[in-house]
Amino acid sequence: MTAALPERTLSASLRPRSDGDLPAMLDLWVASWRATFPEIDFDARRDWLTRQIASLETDGAVTLCLFADDPPALAGFVIINPNTGWLDQICVGPAHFGEGFGEMLMEAARAASPGVVRLDVNADNARAIRFYERRGFLQVGRGANTLSGRATIMMEWRGSR
Repeated sequence: MTAALPERTLSASLRPRSDGDLPAMLDLWVASWRATFPEIDFDARRDWLTRQIASLETDGAVTLCLFADDPPALAGFVIINPNTGWLDQICVGPAHFGEGFGEMLMEAARAASPGVVRLDVNADNARAIRFYERRGFLQVGRGANTLSGRATIMMEWRGSR
């Protein structure tokens, strides 16, 4: 006889980033990318991300943090500029992959920029590309990541579609 696993309920809260959230964000970002591309040293990019967040927020981007579990812990975050629709970062911790938190963050990004959301995704990140395509994003261009040189795909979602 096999015991059924208890179903996990999706319980989360979203709020703007505070200064105290940054260390957990950096840890979550590194863990998430490490799970996706283990061959890249994302620990070495922590300073870059810290500067990137500051620069994006100075230019008008908002950073929203998603907290889950009891006691609440950072499960993900999204950084989007409502003025331009540019989604620079969307990150879910590996412990929460596949639990719907990515969708919650995407909904928050669309609410912040209801007309258009644009982003770059690594061309070899098939899981992320499928995630965006299932949410109505279309491929609109190609490029390369400025840090790694990896090929990227520019994707776009328009609220009027």
